Amino acid sequence: MNGEIFSYLYEKLFEIGALDVYTQSIYMKKNRPAVKLSVLCIEKDLNNICTEILKQTTTFGVRYKKLSRMVLERRNIKVKSKFGNIFIKVAYYDGRILKYTPEYEQCKEISKNFNIPIRVVYDEINHEISKYIKTLSKGD
Repeated sequence: MNGEIFSYLYEKLFEIGALDVYTQSIYMKKNRPAVKLSVLCIEKDLNNICTEILKQTTTFGVRYKKLSRMVLERRNIKVKSKFGNIFIKVAYYDGRILKYTPEYEQCKEISKNFNIPIRVVYDEINHEISKYIKTLSKGD
């Protein structure tokens, strides 16, 4: 199968409800190289996801299984930075802040607008907000 098809397939799968999509290089029987497509979705979207995979790829079948997942509670907060207001995703575990990260799309835009590497944007924003974010409590 032409590898360029995966880009289009990813878009289609996300449009119809996929939560995550990724590929892995694998070897099948007789040591034949192949690509394993993995899609995370909720049960109600399973039929549409499988149908799209069957329509868009060369596969003759789809294997699926039910999985459980643990997801951290999270919320978005707006924080002032030297680049302007930016949204920060804050993740909680057991009522306490476990981690936080600036929104990627905003960091990408800042990188373009200020002509600086995106890693520098992340570093500077994280440095600016580190003291502020740790003072937050879940109820704020």
